[in-house]
Amino acid sequence: MASVTVRSSSHDYEVLIGKGLRHNLVEFISSGYTSILVITDSTVKDHYLQDVKESLSEATPVFTAVVPAGESSKSMVRYEELLDSCVDVKLDRKSLIIALGGGMIGDLAGFVASTYLRGIDYIQMPTTILAHDSSVGGKVAINHPKGKNLIGSFYHPVKVIYDIETMETLPESEIRSGYGEVIKHAFLSDEDWAHRLLKGKLSELSVKQLESDIMKGIQVKASIVEKDEREAGIRKYLNLGHTLAHAIEAELGYGEITHGEAVAVGLLFMMKLSNELKGAQLPIQAYKEWLDDNNYPVSVLTRIRPDRMLERMMLDKKTLRRKINFVLLHELSDPYVVEIEEAQLLEQMSLLINEVSGE
Repeated sequence: MASVTVRSSSHDYEVLIGKGLRHNLVEFISSGYTSILVITDSTVKDHYLQDVKESLSEATPVFTAVVPAGESSKSMVRYEELLDSCVDVKLDRKSLIIALGGGMIGDLAGFVASTYLRGIDYIQMPTTILAHDSSVGGKVAINHPKGKNLIGSFYHPVKVIYDIETMETLPESEIRSGYGEVIKHAFLSDEDWAHRLLKGKLSELSVKQLESDIMKGIQVKASIVEKDEREAGIRKYLNLGHTLAHAIEAELGYGEITHGEAVAVGLLFMMKLSNELKGAQLPIQAYKEWLDDNNYPVSVLTRIRPDRMLERMMLDKKTLRRKINFVLLHELSDPYVVEIEEAQLLEQMSLLINEVSGE
């Protein structure tokens, strides 16, 4: 088992990574909780909920709440239903919420924990590669129909327990989704790591490489979050690729493609902006080939209108005074934030869409 300590202003917490951790939760969770509510989704429930319930202390009452799988559950409706569950099972301030699932569950259950009784403890138990990003750093949120993660808060878990055996049941789309965030972390931090990823195929991933990539990604995220917990400065770099990604998700409908797949498409646009507008020499051709080799849904670009994307990006969290800010790269591992004119965004987006559609 490996571990990383994340330091935050409210408290430090451990990220534990290993095989079979879901069977030994009683070793990692304090016995001082009056009750535990495990929040999961309809897919993860069938694979891992029973294991988690059986591994918790019999002395502590354990309750469960299940929401439909998919990004559409990160909604006000599901949030309200989960608050009802908290009230129904009489959780108190010494209760614990366990977020068992991918990034959607982590965000949703974490937001419930942050607001119920003005905040109770919660533990992240990620079951996807994508959640190596969302489970660390204390951002919790639900979506608004007009934009992703517009309703949320900063609220850190008391622990992250990452059982990598849960990766074994992931469908191909979820592996792609996870590596959309993995390659983002590589682009932000390590040129050699980025080039190694670009040469690989996700269908040939070894367990050893997966564990290494997840650990590297968590370390990148933790190091940035510790320096800028509330996104006043360098934490904005973690939004690399996300400005367009969030707009695509909102426009197509949440769950139409996975978050990480949208991020991977957003990274392609980031590279184009960096190269065409700012003179960078990022390996955009190698990245396009990696996207194609690993079946990323780049063709979704042909289903969107540049003007609609511009409207959506105006709601991005980095937009200030109606000025759209993008995270770009001078070169791999050298990010910066820059304001880009609307006309330039429309032009570059139209060009990229034409390239993808073969026009």
